[in-house]
Formats: sequence, structure tokens, C-alpha cells
Amino acid sequence: MSDRNATALLIIGHGSTVNPDSSAPTLARAAEIRRRRMFADVACAFWKEEPSLRDAVFLFDHPAIKDVYVVPNFISEGYFTQTVIPRELELNGRKTKRANGQTWNYCEPVGNDPSMTDLLLKRAKEIAPGAPERSTTLIIAAHGTDLNENSAVAAKREAEKIRQLDRYAAVLNLYMEEQPLISDWMKLANTENVVVVPFFISDGLHSYEDIPVMLGIAKARSTIGGGAARGEVFRQNPYQIDRRSVYYASAIGTEPQLAETIIKQVASFDFSVEGSGSQS
Repeated sequence: MSDRNATALLIIGHGSTVNPDSSAPTLARAAEIRRRRMFADVACAFWKEEPSLRDAVFLFDHPAIKDVYVVPNFISEGYFTQTVIPRELELNGRKTKRANGQTWNYCEPVGNDPSMTDLLLKRAKEIAPGAPERSTTLIIAAHGTDLNENSAVAAKREAEKIRQLDRYAAVLNLYMEEQPLISDWMKLANTENVVVVPFFISDGLHSYEDIPVMLGIAKARSTIGGGAARGEVFRQNPYQIDRRSVYYASAIGTEPQLAETIIKQVASFDFSVEGSGSQS
């Protein structure tokens, strides 16, 4: 990484026009990194909120800034990281030279970092400290999509890595929009305890409403209100369903330690580009 006085950080989030909590983790991670004074400037941009991705190219106009590192605060490679962000930021590869002399360096999404495994295990233990792992199924609940086949890869990878540790009776990667489905969890999990960790960056409509309905811990969307009431779904553990105790965590992206992960993505950028042989 270049000298801090010549380096800026841009953290990209999805954002939402209907859920103010969607951008909260990205803004919080930016505030923490800004507090550490590691970069000349730290900013955020969003697909569905202001400042927009297209406006982001104008955020770092100080002549001293020579390098801008772009870190997608996304769980996985997919449609947004591979198509939307490069298009909107006018990136032509891992390194893009701007007309103003700046180099924009496109880092990997936070979900690709190896630390995600430990964060998932940490969140699972925090939400169900009294549940013996050998009688517990850990479910990594992700979105999945037909838009990009890579969308489900991160959840599959993390589930396999945790499976190899042989700590839990079973580890499942289940999805909202592709097989295997979250709604089929009762047929797939055979233990007395089930811990569900949403593999999302923020707590939004999916973690507050959609997944709880799929799990059967909420009867309908209307049962979960706005504001503080939405957080109640994470505070009523364990839920008793089909003679099993179900523990439901908040989204993994709300973990404050992801600030460290963002910094790691920047620090490892030059090494990863050299290793891939990318010249773009």
C-alpha cells in the first residue's frame, strides 16, 4: 500500500431505498477505519443510496491522492462485484489509471477473506453458548441467485471449511433463492440444536423478515414491525420448533471485526495482483 497521505479508501455497499439499516455496517466500518487515520480519506458509496457509485469517481479530488483502494463490502463475488461496480466506477480491471493520474485498485470483497470462517464460528458460539456443538447443526443462510453462479460460492466454501474442522454435528449452506432452500431446513437438520447465521452484510428485510418466515420462527412479515421491534427476532433465542431449539443470529456483516478485514483486503491487494499476473 502507498503512503497514507497519498492513499484513499472507498468502501462499496449495496444500500437500500426502503431499509435504513442496510448501509449501517458499511458506514460503521468506514467510521472505525477513518478513526485510525490510516488513509488520507475514507468514503463510502452505494448502489441504492447516496453517494451513488457514479458519484464516487468525484469523491477524491485532492491532488495529493495518488491511489484509491476500492473494497466491496459484499459477502461474495457475483453480479454486483463483477458487473455493476466495475461498470459504474468505470474500472477496466484490477488496476485502472484515471485521467487525473490516480490509480484505482479494485480489491476482493470482504467475504473472500479467510477470516470469515472464524467470524462465523464466533457468531455461532455467541448466539448459542450453551448448545453442545456435537449435537448442533450450523446453518449458513445465504441469498443465492440465478443472476450469477458465483453468488453461492462463498457460503459453500465457508460451510466446507467449517465442516472440515469436525466441530459441529452438521454444517449446511442453505439459500433463499436456490437449492438447497432455507425453508427445507427441518428435512435437512437432524440435531436437537440448530444455529442459523445469516451470511449477509447487513440486517435488512431478508434477516429481519424473510429468513425468519422460512425458518418458521415468524408466521408472516406483518408479525415483525419496524424500528427496534425488528431486532426482537434476534433476542428471543432459542425458538422451539419441531422439538428442536433454533438459535438465530444477526447478519455476519454486522460484526465490528470486519473493519480489520477491509484493511486486510487493501494490504493484500498488490500481492494478489502480482500473484494473478494481472496487468490491467
